[in-house]
Amino acid sequence: MATTRRLAAILAADVVGYSRLMGADEEGTHARVGALRKELVDPKIEEHQGRIVKHTGDGFLAEFPSAVDAVRCAVEVQRWIIERNRATAEGERIGFRIGVNVGDVIIEPEDIYGDAVNIAARLEALAEPNGICISQPAHDQVRDRLPYAFADAGERTVKNIARPLHVYALPAATIAALPLPAEKPAPPAPAVAVQNAAPRLSIVVLPFANLSVDQEQQYLADAISEDLTTDLSRIAGMAVISRTTAFAYRNKPIDARQIGRELNVRYVLEGSIRPVGNRIRCNAQLIDAETDVHIWAERFDLYAEDLFWLQDEVTSRIALALDLELVEAETAHPSPNPDAFEYILRGRAAYNRSSTRESLAEAIGLFESALALEPGSVWAKSLLAQALVGRVLDQLTDSHDADLARAEALVAEVLAVSPRDATAHFALGQLFRARNQLGPAIHELETAIALNRNWVVAIAALGHCKFLAGALEESVPAQEQAIRLSPRDPRLANWCWRIGMVHLLKARPSQAVEWLQKAVAANPRLAGPHAWLAGALALSGDTERAAAELAEARRLSGDDRYASIARFKAAVVFASKTQELAEETIFLGLRRAGVPEE
Repeated sequence: MATTRRLAAILAADVVGYSRLMGADEEGTHARVGALRKELVDPKIEEHQGRIVKHTGDGFLAEFPSAVDAVRCAVEVQRWIIERNRATAEGERIGFRIGVNVGDVIIEPEDIYGDAVNIAARLEALAEPNGICISQPAHDQVRDRLPYAFADAGERTVKNIARPLHVYALPAATIAALPLPAEKPAPPAPAVAVQNAAPRLSIVVLPFANLSVDQEQQYLADAISEDLTTDLSRIAGMAVISRTTAFAYRNKPIDARQIGRELNVRYVLEGSIRPVGNRIRCNAQLIDAETDVHIWAERFDLYAEDLFWLQDEVTSRIALALDLELVEAETAHPSPNPDAFEYILRGRAAYNRSSTRESLAEAIGLFESALALEPGSVWAKSLLAQALVGRVLDQLTDSHDADLARAEALVAEVLAVSPRDATAHFALGQLFRARNQLGPAIHELETAIALNRNWVVAIAALGHCKFLAGALEESVPAQEQAIRLSPRDPRLANWCWRIGMVHLLKARPSQAVEWLQKAVAANPRLAGPHAWLAGALALSGDTERAAAELAEARRLSGDDRYASIARFKAAVVFASKTQELAEETIFLGLRRAGVPEE
C-alpha cells in the first residue's frame, strides 16, 4: 500500500511537571488531567476543526487543517487554563506547554509520523509553562491572520533535528492579558444552500509575486503565471480561471476562501520568484479554497542562464505536480454515491499510485464503473484503454490478448468522436508498442506529446520506443527529462529501469547497477528491474546477489520468461544491433546468474 502523506498543522502538548504531580498525588493528578481534557481541551480541538491523534500520559498530539486553526486553539486552551488555575490550589494546578508546527506528515489511522511531528514536540519542550512556541512556517501563515504578538526567539538547536529551528514564542504573561474566549463553541450558523458548488477540479492561478528589487523580473513572474494557466487547462476535466480574471487580484491580500467564493473554484495557486545569486528561486503553494488549508507546496531552484528554458521548466514541474496532487486531494474523501466523474478521479488516483497488479486492477474496475454510469464517456474509455495496455506492458496481467483487444476497441470508439484526444493517442501508441509495431507507436506518442507537452509518461514512452528500435543512447534523455520534471512520479521505477538497460547493453555494468537499484527501490514489485539487475550484478562479479535478484524476478513475474534464456529472448524483442549487444551483456549476465539455456 502506498504511503499516505499530507500537509498538516501539528499541535504537541505536555503537562508541566507531570512526574512531580504524579509523585505527589497519582490518582488525583490522573483525574484532574482527564477532566481538563474532557471539559476543555477536547471540545476546543473539535471547535477548531482539529482531531486528537493520540493521548499520552502527560500530553497529547493533535492535527489541524491549518496553522490558523491550530494556533487559535492553542491560545484559547492556554488562556482558559490560566484562568481556571487562578481558583485552584497551587499544588493541584494543571498547565501545558504547547508547540505548533506545519509540515508534511505520514498518515496512519491511529498516528502521524515525520519530521514535522518531531519538530512540534521539540517546540513544545522549548515553551515556558502555559506558553506556546511555534515554528517559522507556522508563524508565516498566522502573523497576518491572528492578533497574537509572538516574539522572535531566534534559532534554536534541538535534539535529533538536523537544522536549527527558528522559533516564535507567546509567553504565558502575554496570553494571560488576552480577553477570555468563549468557553464553548458558538452555535453553528444556519446552513445556507449553495446554488452553484465549485467544480471538483477547478483552480485559479494568482499572479506570481516578484520578490526581486529588479522590477524587470516582473515579466518572468507574469509569464510563469500565464503558462501555468495554459498548461493546467490542458489537463482533462480541469476548470481554470482565465488569466485576465486572475490578474485582477494582483497586489491584493490573499484570502483563499473569499477568492474561492468569488470565482467559484475549489483551489487557489499562489507563488513567487526571487533571484538568489545566479539562480532563480520559485515558490508555489496550493490552497484548498474551502478550508484555507495549504495542501501542497514546493520550491524550485534553477540556474538563470536561459530564462526561457527556466520558464518552461518551472511551469512544467508545477503543472505535473498539481495534476497528481489535485487528483489525490479530490479522492481523499469518497462520497457514498459517486458519479462517473468521481469514479474517473478515483481510477486516476489508483493508476497513479504504483504499477502493481492490485492498483491497476483497482483503476480498471473504477473506470469500468464510470462507463457503467456514463457509457458515452470519452474520458473514461481512453483512461481504461491506457490502464489495460499499461498492465500488459508492465507484465502484470494474466489476460494479455483480451486486454489488448479491449483497449483497441475503446481507442477506436474515442478517436471516432474525438480525434484530438491525447490519452487515446497515447494508449494507441502503447498498444502498437505492445505488438512491436514501433513506427506507428512512435507516431502516436509524438501526437500525444504535441497535444500535451508536459505529459512525461508519453515522453518517457517515446524514448523507450526509440530504445526498442535500436537508438539506445537517444532514449536516455527522454527518461532523464521525465525524472527531472516529475521526480515523485509513480512511474519513476520504469524510467530508471530503462536507463539501467541502456547502460547494461552498452557494457557499463556499474552504472547499470546504480540505475537498476533505483528502479527496484522505487517499485520493488516490478519483475523486470530485478531480472536486469541480476544480469548487471553477475557481470560485475557479484553472482550471489545476482542469484537473489533473479529469484525475486521469477517470483514476481506473471509468466515464465525468466525460466530460461530461450524464453527470455522470446518475450523481449530487440532490434538486430541491440540483439548483438544483448548477447554480450544481459544474456551473458543472466547465464552467470544461473539461468539455463533452454
